[in-house]
Amino acid sequence: MAFFDGQNLYQHAMAAFGHYHPNYDPIKLHNAVCEANGWTPNLVRFYTGVPDRSESQMWSAYWSNRVLAMKRAGIVVTTRPIRYRKEKFIVDGTSQIHTTPQEKGIDVRIALDIVSLARKRQFNVAVIYSQDQDLAEVVQEVREISIEQDRWIGICCAFPVGPHATSNRGIDRTDWFGMDQTFYDACLDPRDYRPKR
Repeated sequence: MAFFDGQNLYQHAMAAFGHYHPNYDPIKLHNAVCEANGWTPNLVRFYTGVPDRSESQMWSAYWSNRVLAMKRAGIVVTTRPIRYRKEKFIVDGTSQIHTTPQEKGIDVRIALDIVSLARKRQFNVAVIYSQDQDLAEVVQEVREISIEQDRWIGICCAFPVGPHATSNRGIDRTDWFGMDQTFYDACLDPRDYRPKR
């Protein structure tokens, strides 16, 4: 089962491969990772923060279009509103406001779903598409569930790798699957969900 941290994967793919919008196809990417490992793919779950229209009309519309398309394709999508932290700075005697977007609750929701679905025996392998080290906490929980249920449960972290990647490390205590640009680019979504100008 796939667990996509949509923003995290996008940020790392942008750094590693130069993609400037989240143009990967979650189903294609998950199928390719499973095929490379000899696994049978089942459900794809996707998690993302969505910006407020007042902060970014383009990205708000993009995610509205993208989420609808993913749901139609059978992907289970969980969204959270992006929060904004505003800080005032004085630069050359001029007051400036710097806005920092922050995703809240996505990693917690992913972790809770992994634990819940492992307890319900919904997967043998959880494939996490994120490099958020906060998700390392879920690994021990799943190992304990594996012992309780007397069955093997794997956790794999799939992530972009390459000379420009900001990190070539997966989530600690998971099995790592590095996706190079050739592998990743074979799984792009040809549709552009950005609103027409």
